[in-house]
Amino acid sequence: MRKRLILTAIGLIFLLFCLSSGSAVESQPYIWRNVEIVGGGFVTGIIFNPKEKDLIYARPDIGWAYRWDPATNRWIPLLDWVGWDEWNLTGVESLATDPVEPDRLYLAVGTYTNDWTKMNGAILRSTDRGKTWEGTDLPFKLGGNMPGRSMGERLAIDPNKNSILYFGARSGNGLWRSTDYGATWSKVESFPNPGTYVQDPNHPYTADIVGVVWVVFDPRTGTPGSPTQTIYVGVADKETSIYRSTDGGSTWEPVPGQPAGFLPHHAVLASNGILYITYSNTCGPYDGDKGDVWKYDTATGKWTCISPVPSTSKDDYFGYGGLAVDAQNPDIIMVTSLNSWWPDAIIFRSTDGGKKWSKIWDWATYPDRILRYTQDISAAPWLDWGTIKNPPEISPKLGWMIGDIEIDPFNSDRMMYVTGATIYGCENLTDWDRGRKIKIKVMAQGIEETAVLDLISPPSGAPLISALGDICGFRHDDLTKVPAKMMTNPTFGSTTSLDYAELKPNFIVRVGNIDKQWSKENRFAFSIDGGKTWSEGTDPEGVTGGGTVAAAVDGKIVVWSPEGAPVCYTKDNGKTWINSKGIPKGAVVESDRVNPKKFYGFSEGKFYVSIDGGATFRQTAATGLPPSSVKFKAVPGIEGDIWLAGGTSESGIYGLWHSTDSGESFTRLANVQEADCVGFGKAAPGQNYVTIYISARIDGVRGIYRSDDAGKIWIRINDDQHQYAWTGAAITGDSRVYGRVYIATNGRGIIFGEPINTP
Repeated sequence: MRKRLILTAIGLIFLLFCLSSGSAVESQPYIWRNVEIVGGGFVTGIIFNPKEKDLIYARPDIGWAYRWDPATNRWIPLLDWVGWDEWNLTGVESLATDPVEPDRLYLAVGTYTNDWTKMNGAILRSTDRGKTWEGTDLPFKLGGNMPGRSMGERLAIDPNKNSILYFGARSGNGLWRSTDYGATWSKVESFPNPGTYVQDPNHPYTADIVGVVWVVFDPRTGTPGSPTQTIYVGVADKETSIYRSTDGGSTWEPVPGQPAGFLPHHAVLASNGILYITYSNTCGPYDGDKGDVWKYDTATGKWTCISPVPSTSKDDYFGYGGLAVDAQNPDIIMVTSLNSWWPDAIIFRSTDGGKKWSKIWDWATYPDRILRYTQDISAAPWLDWGTIKNPPEISPKLGWMIGDIEIDPFNSDRMMYVTGATIYGCENLTDWDRGRKIKIKVMAQGIEETAVLDLISPPSGAPLISALGDICGFRHDDLTKVPAKMMTNPTFGSTTSLDYAELKPNFIVRVGNIDKQWSKENRFAFSIDGGKTWSEGTDPEGVTGGGTVAAAVDGKIVVWSPEGAPVCYTKDNGKTWINSKGIPKGAVVESDRVNPKKFYGFSEGKFYVSIDGGATFRQTAATGLPPSSVKFKAVPGIEGDIWLAGGTSESGIYGLWHSTDSGESFTRLANVQEADCVGFGKAAPGQNYVTIYISARIDGVRGIYRSDDAGKIWIRINDDQHQYAWTGAAITGDSRVYGRVYIATNGRGIIFGEPINTP
C-alpha cells in the first residue's frame, strides 16, 4: 500500500517561502474562524479515552473529526488541512484513541463507497492528538456518510499491545489488522463473514454491504506488552452476527447461542465480563422499528435478553442504537432508541445490569408526559426549529437518530449522546437514580457541521445570510454569536438559493426544498426587513425543488428557476407566477446589479439575457463556456459586468470568465486554471472596483484567492492548514469590510477569514 505523508508545519513554512520567492501567485496570511451556528448535522460517534480524563473525540458524518478542549468546553477541528482533491477524507468512518499512549489517535476516513467518488479510504494516524498526521491508503472505499455510519466502533486498538489495531470494513472487504501502529494493514483471511446485510439493493446509496461494524477486546485475556487473546467482532448479518477469537485473531468462530434476526449496533464489554449489545432490524441511522438489548456472560456463555421494551411488544417501534456502560459500575447501563420520531427519542437507564429500567420520560394522562429531565438549548437556540409543538410532542426534541451515547469513564455524572443535529449531554446524570431531573444541554460548541449551499452579504442590515442544507439557514447579525432562530415561514429542509435587491437590500428572497409528505409549506419566501421575518409565496405548478432565484435591484421583480418547472417570474412577491420564454428549464439565474429589468441565465454552455424583467430571454452569442457546473454573479454598480466560474476537468473547459457586455461575449482569464465559484466584496483601499474572491486552482495550487485589481493579480489567502476540502458551493466577500470573505464548506459550516495585516 502507498503511504501518504500529510503536510506538517515544516512543509507549510517551506511552501510559503517558495511562494514569497518568485511564484506567480502572492499570498497573504489570514485568520480563519467559523461563523457560529453550533452543530447542525448528524454526529455519528463520541469516543472517550479510557486512560486520560477529558480526552474526548467526536466524529460527525460529513464534517471532519473533533477533539474536546476542557479549558474552553469546545471542540477543536482536526482535519481542516484536507484539500480539494482529497475531500473524500473528511468523512470519518471510525475513530480510535489509544488506551495505552493517549497521544496516539487513529481515523478511518472515506465518505462514500459508491460511484460518487473514485477515492479509496485511508487510515490516518497521529502521535500528537491530531495536530499532525500520517496516513496509509486502503485498497477499498470507506463510508463515513453511508448507511450504518453510527454503528461501531469499527476501528479498535488492542489495550494490551497497542501496536495492534483491527478495522472492520464495508463492501464485503472483511476484517483488517495492523501490527505496526497502523502504518501497514493486511486482511484477516481467517475471519469468516464480511457481512451480508444491504439496506436497499435498489438505490446506489444504499446498495452496498454494511460489513464488519465493531471490534471489542477482552483485556483480561492478555498482559501488558502481549496481544489480547479474546476478541469479539460484530457483523451486519441478521443470521450470525457475533464472532469470537480466543487465540489473538488467528481463528474465529460464531459465539454459541447468540440471538438472530437483528443487526448488532454497539457492543461494550463491562469490567465484570458481561458483553452488552444493542440490536435493531436495520442499520440506521434514519430508520429501524424493532430491536432488542442482550447481554452475554463471557464466563458462563449465557445470553439474556434485557430489552427495556422487547421486540415482541407492540410498544417497540424504534429499535436500539446507542449503548453506554459506566466504567465505575458495570451494572449501570444506558441504551437509546435508534429512531423514535414520535413523540420523542427515548433514553433508558438501568442500575442493575438490565433487570429493571427507567425511562427518561413516561406517559401521564394522554397527551401529557412525565419528564425526568430539563433541556437547555441556549447554546444553540434554533434547535426548537422555530416551532411550538402540541402535547405529547414538545420542542425542542431530545433528539433523533441517537446512534451513540457515552458515560464519561472518569465521571459518572457526565454523559453525552449524539443526534441528527447536535450533541446533547448532562453533568448530573446520577441525579436520575435519586429521582431528580437531569439537566440536558447542548455540548456541541465548536462543532460546525453544516453543508452550505449559498451565501449573501448585503450592503446594509445583517453582514451575512446563509442557505444551508438540512437546517434551512440563518441571518447572522453577529458572526461570533449563534442566531436565536433559523429562517422560518417557511422552514425549508434545505435552502438552495438566496438573493437581495441591490438598491433595496432589505428585500431578500430565498427558495428551497420542502418534503410535501410532512409539510404544507411552499418553496418560495421573501423578506422586507433584511431577513428578520419572512412571508411565504406560492409554488408554480410542477415545482419539485428550490433551484436558483434572482431579485431585481429594486425588488419589484423576482425570477425563479425551480426544479421540476419552467423558469418563471413574479411581480407580486410570489402570489402569482408567469413562465418566462426563451430560457431552458433548470437554468441558473441571476440579476443585473444596476438595471432592474435585466436578468441573466445559464444552461448547458449557453448564456441568456432578459431586458424585460424576465418575461423573455434571448441566447447571447457567447461561446466557449463550460457545459455544466457553473456559477456566475453580476458586479454591483456596473451594468452588464459579469464573472462566471465553473466547468469540469472531464469536459476540458474549466476556469474563470469575464463579460462586460451583459454576457454577449466572455473572456477567459489565462491566469486561472480552474474556478468553481466567485463572489465580490468591498473594494480595496484606493480601488474603485469590487474585490473578487474565488475558490480556484492557480499555478497548480488549489486555494481561496483574492484579487484587488479585477483579476490581474491573484493573492492566495488561505494556507495548507486551512483548506476545508471542497469549497465550490459559494463564496462572497463582505460588502462593508474589505478583505473579509465567507466560504461555504460541505460539512464544516461557514468559514470566514480576515487578513492579519490589511494593506
